[in-house]
Parts: sequence; structure tokens; C-alpha cells
Amino acid sequence: MKGLDNTSVSNYDTLMKKKMEMLEKEISLIKQEVSKVGHMHPGTLSLQKRSHGGEYHQLSYSFAGKGHTHYVRSGDVDEVREAVANYRKFRELTNCWIELEIAFAKASRSATKRAPNDSTKCRREGASGSSHKM
Repeated sequence: MKGLDNTSVSNYDTLMKKKMEMLEKEISLIKQEVSKVGHMHPGTLSLQKRSHGGEYHQLSYSFAGKGHTHYVRSGDVDEVREAVANYRKFRELTNCWIELEIAFAKASRSATKRAPNDSTKCRREGASGSSHKM
């Protein structure tokens, strides 16, 4: 922003504020979606064949650095399948949320930067009263 007049700086500030507002709205929508995700479970559900014939469902997952596998009764397959799908959706939403938070942080820092020859007083918005809350 070096060498820009006050109008250009003001336009830049307005654009950054609009971008931050848009990001906050998207973050809010993601939070709402996360709160709607039902029961979840990490892993994959697979159909296994027995050596002596027949098939069964198995849930495999890693948690806390350890691998786990569990037999799933046929009556529980639909419930487990839904829980695994919910976990996948949860992970997608939280990854998106993190991307938006990173973009918000960058926009926030950009909006509070000032060029060395900028005649405006130092703003303290980032330190004292950002409306962005998690």
C-alpha cells in the first residue's frame, strides 16, 4: 500500500472488511452444519468372507494412534454405515472451517497493516475488539 492515497487505502480497508464479513458468514454456516451432524464413527465398513463360507461386516479404524477392527452385527450395519458417513461429513466440514479460519486470519492481518508513509493513526481493532469469535 506504499504510495497510495487515502482514498485507495479506504477502498482497500472496505474490501478487506467485506471479505472478513463474508468469511465470518461462511464460518457461521459451517458451524451450523457441524452441529447438525449426527452420531459419528471413524473408519470404514467392509464385507469380509469367512474361510468356512459366509460373510460378515467389519468396522476398521484408527484412533489415538492405534488400529481397531470390530465385528458388526447385520442388524447394526445401517446404523454403523450412517455413523461412518457422518464422520466423513464432519471431517470435510471441519477441514473447510479451518481453511476459512486461515483465510480470515490473513485478511484480518492485511486489514490492520499500514504502510510506513500512511498518515492515519495506528488502529487497534485487531487487538481490542474483533467481532470474530469461535
